[in-house]
Amino acid sequence: MTVAVISRRARNLAELGRYADAERLLRDGLAEAPGDADLLVLLGYVLRMRLDYPGAVAVCDAALAADPLLAGPHAERAESLLAMLRDDEAIVSASEAVRLDPHDPYCHRVLARALAGARRHDHARAAARRALTLGPDSVESLLTLAGVERDAGERKAATEMARRALAYDPAHPYGRWLMAMLDAERLKVGRSMRGLRGVARDDPAHPDVLSMTWPMRSLLSALRRWLGPAVVLVVVPALAGWWWGRVLAAGFALGVAGLAARVLIPARATPWRCLRLTPRLFRRAVVAGLVTVGGSVTLLVGYAVSAVTALPLVALGLMPILWLLGLAELIGARLDDPGHRWALRNVGNQFRQLGAELREWWQTAKRELREAWKDPPKQK
Repeated sequence: MTVAVISRRARNLAELGRYADAERLLRDGLAEAPGDADLLVLLGYVLRMRLDYPGAVAVCDAALAADPLLAGPHAERAESLLAMLRDDEAIVSASEAVRLDPHDPYCHRVLARALAGARRHDHARAAARRALTLGPDSVESLLTLAGVERDAGERKAATEMARRALAYDPAHPYGRWLMAMLDAERLKVGRSMRGLRGVARDDPAHPDVLSMTWPMRSLLSALRRWLGPAVVLVVVPALAGWWWGRVLAAGFALGVAGLAARVLIPARATPWRCLRLTPRLFRRAVVAGLVTVGGSVTLLVGYAVSAVTALPLVALGLMPILWLLGLAELIGARLDDPGHRWALRNVGNQFRQLGAELREWWQTAKRELREAWKDPPKQK
């Protein structure tokens, strides 16, 4: 088979989700044409879809060695670097792709995502708008701009862009997911869950179970921010023996119950079913967080009823546990993602390297100190 035939067949296989077959075909083609940059870039894409991000970067580097003036390897390399949270390196690669092919909207979209990952929202918005200028009806460019606006906290603009994209392609999976998450951020719980269930129903082999647990995560996130200060406001009058501390306790308990009902009841059973499919650490942290919140509310109700001062003090003692469980939840959610696992390993390697450099510095410092404190040689 010629390179063109191999490339076309591999693309078709990738579009069908048969990434292993596409990779096998591409490697067979590269055995006959090892320096073909187009096959290497396509293999990088396939490896990224198979979550082999370091392998994808290595293949893109090989493509650049074969032809350093192609924009495609730089853009594809930036995609994998983004997945590994190496945002600064991704910006460099994406910027080079834009420099080499300034008229390709895809290069500008990759640059926009890289800049958004580095929280450079104004530059990311400009890059996304440039991509949209090059293709005003591009669904991908509209959704890239919507994602950038969402990351920047501009929900209204993000919703407008996402709706424009879905007007062109109502079945677009990412567009539907993005609209569902924007609904979630506006606490339109029922509509958000219906959207997420629809996306999962259309792609049952890859359900986004973490996203569908957002009602519980959102509830715990809000309570981690304000339940601690609320308990402190109860503890102070409780220690002083003021009666209105019990009123505050009852009010805060009702507030937590109302918020939980507002978020969890419209979501129905879907988040609880999906929770069983999430990574173990994440699942246990969420369950333990909900139990901790329930215990704190029970203690506040108990104080409001009985005026036993120890009860809000115990509730206050539960707050550090709730915060630690939030950290465990965050780590657990990331451990299921190969890119985040690589990033965690990279952080560990950096700490080990720093430790080795500190040990080397200390050994050098001790040696220099010993030499400095030696008795000077006697004069003859």
